[in-house]
Amino acid sequence: MLRGLYTAASGMIAQQRRHDTVTNNIANIHTPGYKQTNAVTRSFPEMLLSITGVNQAERTTVGRWTSGVFAEESLSIHLQGDLTQTNQSSDFALISNIEVDGLAFDASGKAIGADGVPVYQPQAFFTVQDGNGDIRYTRGGKFTVTGDGFLMTSDGSNVLGTNGAPIQLPPGVGLDSLILTEDQRFVDSNGAEIGAQLLITRIENPNDLVREGNGNFRFVDDRGQAQPIAAGERVEVRQGYVERSNVDSAQAAVDLMSALRAYEANQKVIQFYDQSLQKAANEVGRVG
Repeated sequence: MLRGLYTAASGMIAQQRRHDTVTNNIANIHTPGYKQTNAVTRSFPEMLLSITGVNQAERTTVGRWTSGVFAEESLSIHLQGDLTQTNQSSDFALISNIEVDGLAFDASGKAIGADGVPVYQPQAFFTVQDGNGDIRYTRGGKFTVTGDGFLMTSDGSNVLGTNGAPIQLPPGVGLDSLILTEDQRFVDSNGAEIGAQLLITRIENPNDLVREGNGNFRFVDDRGQAQPIAAGERVEVRQGYVERSNVDSAQAAVDLMSALRAYEANQKVIQFYDQSLQKAANEVGRVG
């Protein structure tokens, strides 16, 4: 009986995790460059049920059972979001559709290689540097300029150029007079070179990235593969646009209701076990 109680309790915890994940997605529907997160759940390791006889040869297999479920991890979905035109020269949106020879990626950005191993579509990111000097990657392209001319993201991270240094605009040059060329170089309204070029990084497997907050991602112990975008890659940066979050609001609402109903079902099971234990303790076990 207690085994069923623990199984239902683990189900409630998993559904709460799922509910929190979907709620966070909904809260960030209007966050530029936000990537949807999905909660991944799995059952506890299966155990073999058997009737054991006198020796090994007489053992009879009855079946398998699991003793609960747990929320294993949360995975980000790094698919392209829709673009919204803002007509603000300080807004930039990435369009990434990187191809890999011999692979055809499906709508989820996954393909199966010749060896049968899943391969995920590489993605392009803006490259930034946080306040601690660490390299981070983001799809949020709402930039600002500080008083001393440094190009920064909304959370205060420096936007990096192809030379690996933070981009600093010349004195008197603001974002209103900047124009981004097709090869991500900044020029002024007269076409004169500013001497800065956006560093766009190609991440071979975006699932190697860890969400850090404020739209930033990082690698763990530099285990991922990253390199600057090469010429000819199907990557484009559009000025005057922002990339919307890729959260499907309709699906998020369905997932939210599903998690709530599953949580309530497990709650009812726990209430049933509680009543059964109460009867076992107070009625069945009563000595007359």
